[in-house]
Amino acid sequence: MQISPRTPVSLWPNCVPGALGSRDRDTPALTPYFADPAKATGAAMVVCPGGGYEKLAEHEGAGYAEWLAGNGIAAFVLTYRLGSDGYRHPSMLDDAARALRLVRAHAAVWNLNAQRVGIIGSSAGGHLAATLLTHFDAGHTAASDPIERESSRPDFGILCYPVISMGPNTHEGSRKNLLGDNPPVELVALLSNEKQVTLQTPPCFIWHTWEDPVVKVDNSLAFAEALQRAGVPFEAHIYEKGGHGMGLGPVENRHRWATDCIAWLRERGIAH
Repeated sequence: MQISPRTPVSLWPNCVPGALGSRDRDTPALTPYFADPAKATGAAMVVCPGGGYEKLAEHEGAGYAEWLAGNGIAAFVLTYRLGSDGYRHPSMLDDAARALRLVRAHAAVWNLNAQRVGIIGSSAGGHLAATLLTHFDAGHTAASDPIERESSRPDFGILCYPVISMGPNTHEGSRKNLLGDNPPVELVALLSNEKQVTLQTPPCFIWHTWEDPVVKVDNSLAFAEALQRAGVPFEAHIYEKGGHGMGLGPVENRHRWATDCIAWLRERGIAH
């Protein structure tokens, strides 16, 4: 598949499973941002913007993609289906899984390393990223679609002030848009990702701010604790200042998480 930079590519060009219509909002897509070949490391990341499963925040999508590409990592911004458009779980997870599979399936054509495909998400997008980090599969070997034969397991994850739990510490708007009103107890537990971590969960970089007034810092702390119990490598930063939803921060004054994250990525041979 040949694609053009910054031009959206449909995840399912023929028939989107579970679609409620044929509008743009019913058609999940990836928008590619490729690194300069002179700096490219071959790594790639699927970018999940936040927005409470109600909207998609551009600065946590295109903003992150440009930053990643500038550090040698190809980025693919995911336009996933939203609760505000009538969708509920598992549509969002289906979109994220398909995005990982699509990038991996075309890695050779796009000069990428199929074993260096990660995922990054912020706020509710962080919940979606954490959901794929804990609910992936090895691919469907009998599928007629070669993309579906690929594993949906990310090789690493970055979680930015993420919603993790659907329990008492959740962000209520995200939970309602993802699961609807009064979801079954079993579904709440399944999508409380701190309860789903295993030894197979990929390594993660996690950050949050102590003063976050929207998503409780307890979310990141619980996920980090779960990774520690399971024996999964991670790096976690709790910054005092920064609030919620700042993304990278102003160009002239980037939040220091960006420097810390790139350092972690370089240590893993992912960033330039």
